[in-house]
Amino acid sequence: MQNLFSTLGQTVTLWDLVDILVIAFLFYNILIVIRRTRAGSVINAIVVLLIIAWVSNLFKMKVLQYILNQILQMGVLVLIVLFQPELRKLFEQMGMRKFSDVFRRKVRHEEIDEVIKSVVSAVHDMAKTKTGAIIVFEREIGLSDYAATGTRVDALTTSELVQNIFYHHSPLHDGALLIRNGRILAAACMLPLSNNVNLSRELGMRHRAGLGISERSDAIAVIVSEQTGTISVAIDGMLKRRLPGDTFKTLLETELTQGSLGQTRIRDRKQKVKKT
Repeated sequence: MQNLFSTLGQTVTLWDLVDILVIAFLFYNILIVIRRTRAGSVINAIVVLLIIAWVSNLFKMKVLQYILNQILQMGVLVLIVLFQPELRKLFEQMGMRKFSDVFRRKVRHEEIDEVIKSVVSAVHDMAKTKTGAIIVFEREIGLSDYAATGTRVDALTTSELVQNIFYHHSPLHDGALLIRNGRILAAACMLPLSNNVNLSRELGMRHRAGLGISERSDAIAVIVSEQTGTISVAIDGMLKRRLPGDTFKTLLETELTQGSLGQTRIRDRKQKVKKT
């Protein structure tokens, strides 16, 4: 056993470990994208094809072997074309990770509660008056590129300010409001529209924009419909529509607690449990 470890110590270098970590990081991100998209079912189909290829090789099925070999030879090109949107999303998310998170100010759980309370209050009031709005919470993936398309605000998140921004005659009402670390970062921001062809035709640009930003990042998008006054939330490329007030508040609390804004909140809860 000692000889084995000594041999490994002589053959494995620091760059070998770096190589392994890089590969693990890439595979981790690929698996995350696969889990969140339609790619999972396609991967299952590929596994089935490989099993069939192995069986055909085992029993010498020449015609089937020839056909499968042709398919597998073209497999890489087919996968690149098939998963072009997913690959683009993967590289976008890798490039938008915020390495400055280590140095940013920690948000206390009291501030998180206050932000949620303010947004929920504003959304409820806007839903009653059918004031169209889209509010985006930034989490781990940075949204600075989208914030640059709007007007920088950098203010505390209050119900009154949110409602004033989306007031019909406000110059900032047409676009998205971005929240970072509990503060309003920017308003009147342009967001990418979703390319999902299965979306209902009754959904407008706000819903498509909210869904689009959730497809390209881990952000949470809250949408208030101008036509119906209903509340919707887009998370991970999925749109939850017509949410009742209590459900909306609970969903927002859960997602922000699990996200980057809520890490301090989770830690504080654990400390309280230990004390009791």
